[in-house]
Amino acid sequence: MCGRYALSKLPAELIEEFEIHTGKTMPILPADWNIAPTKPIYIIRHNSEKQREMVVASWGLVAPWSKTIPEAIKSQSIAINARTETIDVKPTFRNAFASRRCLIPADGYYEWATELSAPSKQPFYISRTDKKTLAFAGIWDRWVSPTGEIMESASIITREAVSPLAEIHHRMPTFLPRDRWDDWLDSQTQSVREIRGMMELSAPAEGLEAHPVSKSVNVVRNNGAELTAAVELGEPETLF
Repeated sequence: MCGRYALSKLPAELIEEFEIHTGKTMPILPADWNIAPTKPIYIIRHNSEKQREMVVASWGLVAPWSKTIPEAIKSQSIAINARTETIDVKPTFRNAFASRRCLIPADGYYEWATELSAPSKQPFYISRTDKKTLAFAGIWDRWVSPTGEIMESASIITREAVSPLAEIHHRMPTFLPRDRWDDWLDSQTQSVREIRGMMELSAPAEGLEAHPVSKSVNVVRNNGAELTAAVELGEPETLF
């Protein structure tokens, strides 16, 4: 799964890297090295003219049947990730998967070791070796409360992990290469078979590296680039 991630790049950098259309203004999010569920995040999607746009959404897909804002927020905590194996049949995710897909940019993400080859619950930071931005495959949706409040939210799509990431945890985000971005964002493509085909990569963990980091990342209020710094396993650590 993916329960925390980092994004420190400026919007201008993301706009250039993802070739985003800048036709409207949006909130500017601060650099965040400890993005947690329900926080505001950037997502990239197609606008009505099939141009890429970057908007702010809340992390964790709101259950479509939510009746109040507190109920909607509560539903997000169990919908931050959508599994590739069941995304097309789960009621929370299936409609968004069919026509509201997005990219979620990240510097890197954190994973807590659960496999026998790594210390239990040790956090690792995973990023690209070339330091370029990761593009998570995601889905988004828009929920309107009975009183008219609008919430846009998103989930990261995860898959079974492959080596070497499988040595840390059995799940990993689904990454999309640049040449698949526009097809993925095209809401006109609604065939489950075609959409699933876009997520199939011969080497889904290629170009990634992982290293252990401080357990300070376990506390949401902790933030800063130091959270992504490598540590020696077994060294004393404190939460602050």
